[in-house]
Amino acid sequence: MMQTSSPQVIGITGGIGSGKSIVSKCFHIMGIPVYDCDKEAKRLNHTHPTIRQSLIKLVGTHVYMTDGTLNKVALADYLFATPTHAQQVNDIIHPVVKEDFLQWKSRQHSPWVAIESAILYESRFDSLADKVIAVCAPAEVRLTRACLRDNASPDAIRARMSHQTTDEEKSKQADYTLNNDDKQAILPQILDILANLLCTYRR
Repeated sequence: MMQTSSPQVIGITGGIGSGKSIVSKCFHIMGIPVYDCDKEAKRLNHTHPTIRQSLIKLVGTHVYMTDGTLNKVALADYLFATPTHAQQVNDIIHPVVKEDFLQWKSRQHSPWVAIESAILYESRFDSLADKVIAVCAPAEVRLTRACLRDNASPDAIRARMSHQTTDEEKSKQADYTLNNDDKQAILPQILDILANLLCTYRR
């Protein structure tokens, strides 16, 4: 359990196309600060000296462009080549993101904050959270959303989905499951979860 002086942390996770960002936006509107791991990792990949030096040592100088920006294609080629490569890259990036999150959290003045990550469990960032919400949707719904959002082919999205833990597994590990299947409204589910959390921590 986190110290009472620190904000309580809600983890938000879900696979590609599940609607994590919509849930995060709702939290933000409600005044709950949200740390987006994907967005912040991209920033840190470009700016953090430890990541830069370690990726160059691991992948080669071509992992950064001549203008200093990350060569996403080169990194992806290395990352997805083998599970070992993926673990090596994650071992470089995840500790830096974790430390950045902790620094960010220390600057917040809210009783609650949230951390959004598609790989919350895989990265072990769930250890940073007091409670976790898994945002779930049927695979075909997620596929359609992701294809439209990323202007990508179904095969490309399926390949990305195959590298992620299934919604079922995320739901089993999470404290709450939010169904974003385009049939059930999201906001009432979020309000129910927050009401439950408030009751839990008032006891």
